[in-house]
Amino acid sequence: MHSSATTPTPTATRTALRPPTAATGRPGPKQVPPGTRPIAPRGVDSRTATGRTAEGRVVPADRTALGLRAPEAVPEAVPAPGQRLPLARQADSQVLRRPHRPGAPLGPERVDPSALQTPAVRAALASVSRICPAFTPRQVLREGSRHILVAGTIGRAPVVAKCLAPQAVRSEYFEQLVADFHHEVAVYRAFVRHRPPVRLPRLVAADHDRCVLVMERVPGRPAARERHPVNAPTPGEVRALLGAVRTLNLWRPPSDVFQPRLDYQLEISRYHSVGQLTDRDAGDLRGLLHGLGHTPMQLCHGDALLSNMLLAPSGPVLVDWEQAGWYLAGYDLAVLWSVLSGDTAARRQISQLAQSGGTMARDAFLVNLVLVLMREIRLYDVPGAGEEQRIMIRRLYDDSALARRAVRAAVGTR
Repeated sequence: MHSSATTPTPTATRTALRPPTAATGRPGPKQVPPGTRPIAPRGVDSRTATGRTAEGRVVPADRTALGLRAPEAVPEAVPAPGQRLPLARQADSQVLRRPHRPGAPLGPERVDPSALQTPAVRAALASVSRICPAFTPRQVLREGSRHILVAGTIGRAPVVAKCLAPQAVRSEYFEQLVADFHHEVAVYRAFVRHRPPVRLPRLVAADHDRCVLVMERVPGRPAARERHPVNAPTPGEVRALLGAVRTLNLWRPPSDVFQPRLDYQLEISRYHSVGQLTDRDAGDLRGLLHGLGHTPMQLCHGDALLSNMLLAPSGPVLVDWEQAGWYLAGYDLAVLWSVLSGDTAARRQISQLAQSGGTMARDAFLVNLVLVLMREIRLYDVPGAGEEQRIMIRRLYDDSALARRAVRAAVGTR
């Protein structure tokens, strides 16, 4: 998010599903009242979408893996989504680069006057100076329609200031963006009192009313720049990232510190109403949810994309905690599975972790996976998609059909 560029590593293709075993029942999760605000989509970069193997071949659905072999293919195809949410603006995932003389070094401490003088950045810096008068801006890391990130220093300490962008005030998702920012501030403050067992930036200062957050700047690089990276991290890096996510998920802070972040029944109804889930799909998911009602919820990052994980010398660092809270077990693993489309070994590891807790943990993972893939389809399947994005859309539909068949098989073993 706020570090240097990645070094991509080629990865392998995807594998196949094995049928689940019998499961025992558990009641559904604690329900959260449905929200009244539209859901703000996450930013995607369609230029990096791909569904090809290392040799350039398109991977068919049957070779995609959950670690469970799916039963025979279901005849009905996934219908096109109904009313779609717009994609986030490209600026949200764009890292600004400083103009410089050819051959001149671009050190992280070099001030970029032109980027720091745009109206939006100047407004953000004015808000930062109210809570951190000693903040010295050095570099604009991101200037998007949702957030502005500015790297700087307080004394000799490197920090990053995160502010809500002025453009967000005019967005139809303004209320939700503000609520998410307030939630992230609350999460960082909660982590001061209840330190998690994973590495994250230390909170320096926060202004809840003006939506300003100042954090320690951790040295390292993002595990990926894109939402769906063409090249995944190395196998060793993937193991380290999965270990950090698993450590967070197994942590049990006081139950009143965090809140449930996803109304599963509402999500199923929403995707069913727009045609992304068939009647049978919705019934299967509700059947699994009925058996998961007494299952303990799991603390999850909620947006465990590779772009939200830094590979630091001391190990993985998780950033962007806007969606942190209680979920059904395996939500973070489902997010990672959905974006690691070209890494067979990583998907196999994720599937093994998801099933290591037994059939109930497996069922929770499958419910999460279907809903995550529905969200990704809603983000990507928009008019005007280019060839690479159409390949990504086909891959997402293949993955979602595979996951729905796995859900159907899981229901059949109950």
